Parts: sequence; structure tokens; C-alpha cells
Amino acid sequence: MAPVRRLLHTRYRVNDIEKTAAFYRDVLGLAEVRRHKSPRGSELVFFKAPESDETIEICSFPASGPVHVQADLTHLAFEVDSLEEFARHLEKFGLKYSDGPTLKPDGGGFAFIDAPEGYEIELIQKARQPSAGGY
Repeated sequence: MAPVRRLLHTRYRVNDIEKTAAFYRDVLGLAEVRRHKSPRGSELVFFKAPESDETIEICSFPASGPVHVQADLTHLAFEVDSLEEFARHLEKFGLKYSDGPTLKPDGGGFAFIDAPEGYEIELIQKARQPSAGGY
């Protein structure tokens, strides 16, 4: 038996939980699956991507002091169908990629956007699958 079985969620602490929740819900299109207050008083909002089992926990706990996210500390990575289409989606919110997109000859690629509070979000476009005839 393995010591752990599976990843359940990842927590990101933030200063403004409502602004961050709106970003994850409206810009990224994640579903808010639950929201509650922990026994110690943390405000918690959990999000899930449509094809994932793991959740992302956004936490606000002002008693621990303000959040200061240093550059390149951590990021979440999400698969998208098209980086070009996602860039057009971002424009609706007045946003654009902070880095990229970087495209590869096989059709795959990646780009980054900055979430509220300074956390990075990586968007990954998978490589095209070769066709049955090798084309």
C-alpha cells in the first residue's frame, strides 16, 4: 500500500478572495464546488476544472498577515484547446498573456497569464495527434 493515494486539492492563500474567485470562475471557467469557513476562521472557496478530479482551494486568512507572492514561486497549469482562442477570450476581460504564447512545430505550446495576487497560470495547448496515414 502506498503512503498516499491521490492528490485531492492545492491551496493558494490570497488577500482578496472575491476578486480571485471571480477570476477563477469567470476568466478560467472553473466551477465553484463549495465554499465555507474553516474552524480557525479561514474563508475557503474550492474550484474544479471540468475534466479534473482535483480541486483548487482559494483561502483568505487575514489574521496571518498579507500575502506577498514572489515572482516565479509557483503556478497552476491548465490544458486549453487553443491558445489563440483563449487569447481572444482573455480580451473580453481586458486581459492578455503575460508571457507567450510559445508554439512548437508539432502544434503544442504554452502561455502564461497572471492571476490576481500575482500567482501565475500556465495554459497548455497539446500537440496535434498524427493522423492514421502518418500525415
